Amino acid sequence: GVVDYQQVWEDMQRFTDNRTPQSADEFWLVEHPPVYTLGKGADEKHILARNQIPVIRSDRGGQITYHGPGQLLVYTLIDVRRIAIGPKELVNRIEQGVIDFLQKHSITGVRRPGAPGVYVNDRKIAALGLRIRKGRSFHGLALNVNADLRPFADINPCGYAGLETVNLSELSPGAVVAEVQQSLVATLATAIYAENPVRPEVRDWA
Repeated sequence: GVVDYQQVWEDMQRFTDNRTPQSADEFWLVEHPPVYTLGKGADEKHILARNQIPVIRSDRGGQITYHGPGQLLVYTLIDVRRIAIGPKELVNRIEQGVIDFLQKHSITGVRRPGAPGVYVNDRKIAALGLRIRKGRSFHGLALNVNADLRPFADINPCGYAGLETVNLSELSPGAVVAEVQQSLVATLATAIYAENPVRPEVRDWA
């Protein structure tokens, strides 16, 4: 479903603040209307040109990115303390889940040191931004599936000048959000939880 960014962000905060040690982890699957989001400490100098797309400063980590229809957001609401890993390991496992997902499509995804996310031939296919509060994570992963990528030209994506982005549909023709989300969620859950019996509940906003 295509749902306003502000609404989902506020719902994530509410969920995180109200959950208990017994609350199940959740993955929220959603697309957003066109919006730029800035991380908590992001520098606005990375906005290169003003257009009609709204800009929202959120409380996640990272710099500026773009969200729009055709980009799958997987918000990872996880009790990080319960699965006994730290923030860096959580980022690493989410990236690995994307890399494993791409491998299913015969696509080689890689990491870049110091630049969270997943890249294919130096073009960014997945962005990652998290917030961990009281040992619980929210925000998460954005995978370009078949989005209009032109709005990225008006920013330095994730704070990197000249960084190019790419859609999964360019590398795996015919890919659309509805058909890839189940596979992506499965590889993410396997990578994040490893041998832990805990598994997230999945909420599809559609």
